[in-house]
Amino acid sequence: MCGIVGLHLREPSLEPRLGELLTAMLGQVVERGPDSAGVAVYGDPRLSPPGRAVVSLLGVTPEEVSTALPGAGVVAADATTVVNAELPVDELLATIATALPYATVIGSGEGFAVLKGTGNPVQLAESFGLAGVTGYQGVGHTRMATESAVTPEGAHPFSVGPGQCLVHNGSFANHATIRRELRAQGVRFDSENDSEVGARFIAHHLDRGADLEKALRLLCERFDGFYTLLVSTTDSFAVVRDAIACKPALVAETDAWVAMASEYRALDVLPGIEHARIFEPEPEEVYVWRR
Repeated sequence: MCGIVGLHLREPSLEPRLGELLTAMLGQVVERGPDSAGVAVYGDPRLSPPGRAVVSLLGVTPEEVSTALPGAGVVAADATTVVNAELPVDELLATIATALPYATVIGSGEGFAVLKGTGNPVQLAESFGLAGVTGYQGVGHTRMATESAVTPEGAHPFSVGPGQCLVHNGSFANHATIRRELRAQGVRFDSENDSEVGARFIAHHLDRGADLEKALRLLCERFDGFYTLLVSTTDSFAVVRDAIACKPALVAETDAWVAMASEYRALDVLPGIEHARIFEPEPEEVYVWRR
């Protein structure tokens, strides 16, 4: 059992409140995942300054980053260190791989940052400074580990492509087989988490030209198990459930925002919820909202 929350803002006047609202939503699903937590945030100028490449790292301290990458911007957020620089994203990733080969990349892109840690999700949100974050889209997850160890690397979101993010409630029964298939095609993995296999599968197909809706339809065809997924990119926000749809999910939509959560109480904190269209996503139906 894990908790998922996500918020896609349509109304720009709400962007200063993104972190406040996401923090409130995350606090309502703590019991679903007390082991660890993480968030992905789109559009916050402190975490991801405009016009600069951004890479989120685990396994390295801010001091090590500052020493290895003079001139780079560095933001510390619990176990995560977020680095930004006036470089293309691929060039910043290559520089980090050379200067800090022991660091684990947990997110990269422009206008996008991923923060992860272990422990109580409410305390993690505070250590991330999440309530002060601004932006147009955010995704959060609270984890109860079942498939792999409780580590920051095993926490969600999983972000393995530029600006891409996946959070998952459930388990993939055939993840080991698909991991082997992807490794045979040159795909590298950072953890033994089954959810990372889903993220790598989606990124692999996006890289080969599929759009997000097609990539998620392919996932439904190939993966066995029980799952609810929330997947985001810099311009998209998508939800899909398995054929049985036994893992809870609710979507609420207004003219000002679209939100998804594992439980209604996480939606009830949002402004205008009393006017929202609220529905339960249908099995294997891919829902996509775009900026």
